[in-house]
Amino acid sequence: MVRRIGRATVAGGTGLRGIMELFGRRTETAALERLLARAAGGAGAALVLWGEPGIGKTALVDHVVDAASGVTVLRTRGTRIETGLAFGALHALLWPVLDRLDELPDPQAAALRGAFGISRDPANRFLIGAAVVSLLSGLARERPVLVVVDDAQWVDEATAHCLGFLARRVRTEPVLVILTDHADPSPGPWDGVPALEVVGLTDDAARRLVAAAVPGADEALVEGTVATAGGNPLALQELPTVARDARDGASGEPMPVGPRLRQAFCARAEALKPATRALLLLAAAEGRGDRHVVDRAGAGWGVDASTWDEALHSGLLQASGPRLRFRHPLVPAALYDGAPFPDRRAAHRALAAALPPEATEHRAWHLAAAADGADEDVAVLLEQAAARCLERSAGPLAARTLRRAADLSPDPVDAARRLALAARAAWDAGDAEGARRLLDDAERLGGMEPVVRRSGGLRGILEFTVGLPERAHHYLVGDMAVVDGTRTAMELGTVAARAAWSAGRPDLQQTALARLLALDPAGEPAPVMRTLRSWWACYDGTGRAAGPLPATDAATVGLLGTVPWELLPPVPLAQACGVEGPLHDVLRMQAAQLRRRHELAALAMVLAQSAVLDVAAGRWETAEAGATEGLRLAEEVGADHVASQCRLCLANLAAARGDAPGLDGHTTRALAVSVLQGVRALTASAYWVRGRAALFEGRPRDALHHLMPLGEPGHEAAHPTFALLAAPDTAEAATQEGRTETAAARLVAVETWARRTGAHWARTAAHRLRALAAGGPDTEAAYRAALDGAGTVPDPFEQARTRLLYGEWLRRVRRRADARHELTGAAETFARLGAAPLRARAVRELGLAAQSGARHEPAGAGLTAQELRVAQLAAEGLTNREIAARLLISHRTVGHHLGSVYPKLGVTSRAELARLDVAGDLRFRTPGRRQ
Repeated sequence: MVRRIGRATVAGGTGLRGIMELFGRRTETAALERLLARAAGGAGAALVLWGEPGIGKTALVDHVVDAASGVTVLRTRGTRIETGLAFGALHALLWPVLDRLDELPDPQAAALRGAFGISRDPANRFLIGAAVVSLLSGLARERPVLVVVDDAQWVDEATAHCLGFLARRVRTEPVLVILTDHADPSPGPWDGVPALEVVGLTDDAARRLVAAAVPGADEALVEGTVATAGGNPLALQELPTVARDARDGASGEPMPVGPRLRQAFCARAEALKPATRALLLLAAAEGRGDRHVVDRAGAGWGVDASTWDEALHSGLLQASGPRLRFRHPLVPAALYDGAPFPDRRAAHRALAAALPPEATEHRAWHLAAAADGADEDVAVLLEQAAARCLERSAGPLAARTLRRAADLSPDPVDAARRLALAARAAWDAGDAEGARRLLDDAERLGGMEPVVRRSGGLRGILEFTVGLPERAHHYLVGDMAVVDGTRTAMELGTVAARAAWSAGRPDLQQTALARLLALDPAGEPAPVMRTLRSWWACYDGTGRAAGPLPATDAATVGLLGTVPWELLPPVPLAQACGVEGPLHDVLRMQAAQLRRRHELAALAMVLAQSAVLDVAAGRWETAEAGATEGLRLAEEVGADHVASQCRLCLANLAAARGDAPGLDGHTTRALAVSVLQGVRALTASAYWVRGRAALFEGRPRDALHHLMPLGEPGHEAAHPTFALLAAPDTAEAATQEGRTETAAARLVAVETWARRTGAHWARTAAHRLRALAAGGPDTEAAYRAALDGAGTVPDPFEQARTRLLYGEWLRRVRRRADARHELTGAAETFARLGAAPLRARAVRELGLAAQSGARHEPAGAGLTAQELRVAQLAAEGLTNREIAARLLISHRTVGHHLGSVYPKLGVTSRAELARLDVAGDLRFRTPGRRQ
């Protein structure tokens, strides 16, 4: 049994459903039948069938519907008139099962009711998509579900995104989703959904189809049709039915299929009486298949019962109860496009008058289609329809509706206002490039300041997201005085400060801070304003700490959860201040709110920052998932800088994991954007990540090559915040290279910051760096202090790094049992996180610590373990500084050890030392002896 639900659909791509086989479609039907069998077995799938109009997509869909057994079928078709109605196609698809909404969780049911206009509940795309998945999953528990959407290229944008959401999430449910589209779906809402192109029939299959469609056709007619139709099944059927077309086809002169089909359909309509042609035009313009509306609209056009009889017997239009549909979707397109423009306008006016009073959006679009020039009344209706779209989180549709309202606005001021609102809607929906174009058009019509006011200073926010941070700062600081309301000005001011911070320009940051501090907080919660100001007022004009730092308790930082995302501080600044834990909770709240509102660009930014904090907390898999999702969203909306943030988070993970290709790929792409546009924060982050990778791999010199520029004024990677955060890595690399002055300077910077802020990371890092620089009894105390402090705000990776360094020191002072304890703990943490390079280093050190006392030493040599290791490295040709870097000691200590080694071994130079078998019995090698 097949349970069919939805709009009746009986016409196939060949127009001969139930009469003949599908010619030349064995590959396609087999693929569809496999997917149907998969659904019957409990596993879902989705497929987009795409190809030119008339190529046979609908016939293939009819085939899979007929082949379904024991399946619930939900089916609808996109129509051009409903492309402007948010969730219109989704409503048509699901209206037969809306009685099942009560079975959904309350938030999901409310979201769908709001989307369908059943209630005034707020709606958002994520929740609506989840509701559709839940609804179909519930139906699939009873029997498999087949969802068919024909002509998906004409469904409204809100429905398209929802169907894409569904199609990507049905693999674990017995749900099969089949969509048809005219064009390659890869760049649109079906991106990521498997697709199958439906191509033209072979000549042999085409001949058989023509012979079946036109019994008794002579060879000239068949061959001429095959030559003209180009394998298009609809053309192969329609062309021979028009005598003139048949003659043209027989002449062998090629002609585009589109005009051929339009001529064929229009020729059929021309044979009907005028009232019937008018009825067909009304049905084509109405687009939704509502027979009652078409009938009321036709009352003034001479439409009566006989008109309906002729239309339904023409083979062009079909009816099932109150629903209408054309025999093929190309029929209404051909009839509509073939009608004179005045007739089309008159049809839309008649339809608008025939709609019920509550159908505001439908009426607005019909009147817009009927407009032949500026019309403020229609523009007002469209603006109201756009507001309703925004209530349902249909931002792209709202932007398009406002754009049309602007086109119809007689006053350029009103047009500019509507374009500015459209730009904001496009931006909130994640279309940065579309928002920029709309904003440019608005400014050309209405000037700069009115557009800034209406868009909430959008041009600066756009520039910050995808352009030059210094230019963004210029826009944002200037626009603070133009926008309405202290809160909006506060948003722009903080983004301006952030843009200056991104550019590594403390002077510009101070300009923004001065404007922020001058704002009158009247009407805004005082604690919130104080918290926000303290975030940014902690730097003076040189980039060094000055003034009161923000409070670090969760309650104070939690105030930031009540403000827009634009007001949140950048994560590196929060990390420097040591309040990353509370901020992570704030970002989680922000992400949930942005998902509900479907603000993709902002969501991508919040995900990027949350991922950084997840890395620091040891939640590497969560961080990777968040950064990957943020990267996908950022690329979708064109937010280049946010995409770079996500890439650099993934690069940081790659550095720790020893994934060299991933590291290089992500940092190279980020630098290609950040260096060109002067985003020093991103450039500095890329340099830091590359430096860490080199350090983890035991290449301290290469690490310093990347890390030192962070503190070099004027360098493309110079940035005070990142220079501070990277100071522990820089000092460690410098120590290994014997650059004690550099290490000491970084230690001072970290110690100063630790005293200034009390940040846990700075305190523990300072202890670790003191241990690296110290000698004698102070070393162990410093390591212990670093480990004790790390437990307060745990960063498992950094704690394991401290344990590794401590374990190496313990081994060098011959406390092997203690060394094994620390090294084992470090190795286990590195293994759990997947930090392969440092795990390998810890394992090597464990091997050395496991060896007893002086078993490497021959009895008479008298070398200590450290002297032996120095001798081995010197014999390999390493310089004193290279040996010092390898063993984490000073080059002077290496010289001291070699001064003891030479007399003990009876050699006087490195050349003689190189001739000794220092890995074996310390005797001179002889020719032929194994080395």
